[in-house]
Amino acid sequence: MNFIVTGAGSGIGYQASIHLAQRQDAKVIAVSRNKGNLEKLKRQSVNEKAAGEIIPFACDLTSLQDGAFNELFKSNKITAIDGLVNNAGLLINKPFEKLSREEFKSVYEVNVFGPMQLISMLLPYLRKSARPHIVNISSLGGFQGTAKFAGLSAYSSSKAALACLSECLAVEFAGDKIAVNALCLGAVDTEMLQLAFPGFNAPVKAADMGRYVADFVAGGHAYYNGKILPVALAGQ
Repeated sequence: MNFIVTGAGSGIGYQASIHLAQRQDAKVIAVSRNKGNLEKLKRQSVNEKAAGEIIPFACDLTSLQDGAFNELFKSNKITAIDGLVNNAGLLINKPFEKLSREEFKSVYEVNVFGPMQLISMLLPYLRKSARPHIVNISSLGGFQGTAKFAGLSAYSSSKAALACLSECLAVEFAGDKIAVNALCLGAVDTEMLQLAFPGFNAPVKAADMGRYVADFVAGGHAYYNGKILPVALAGQ
């Protein structure tokens, strides 16, 4: 099976890529702006003698050009994409009244428009899969009715938009049998979280959530489509 994981340079995306690469004959295109971390990811996979393969692809998702993946797919004999994990994210922790328009836009560029463009670009390859699955990584902050936190207006609202987009696309892609789901994650111990909330002790490790995401993109669409699913420990 062929998978694409964005935000694969660290945290959940890194760990999800590692777990997906353990599947027999899997090809995992790991996407990140951090080329060094992608090389580390590939080395770890090789050292662990993974049954599958990590294929690093360093790029900025906010400035992808049409056909950006074509040469990579051709050289690796990839004709279909079976699973896409839109995990790359940007979090700015700042009071609403101090957020600039550009900062708000930057969050939406990464968290909403990036996934939107990538899905659009990959549609021809997703349609060639027997059972394709798109998993958008949202947040409990974007899940309606949950507690919200001051300083996260841009982040949480962007994740709410991504969740709703998932519902819309599940309907639009029904004829192509492309499943689309959103996972609204609670606090996970990642570099992004620590940068935004220094010293915060998240109850879930990136390795554990990465394993969950990997299993979900590989098989969750047998049970869910068009769903926004909260994923958190009790009390989060």
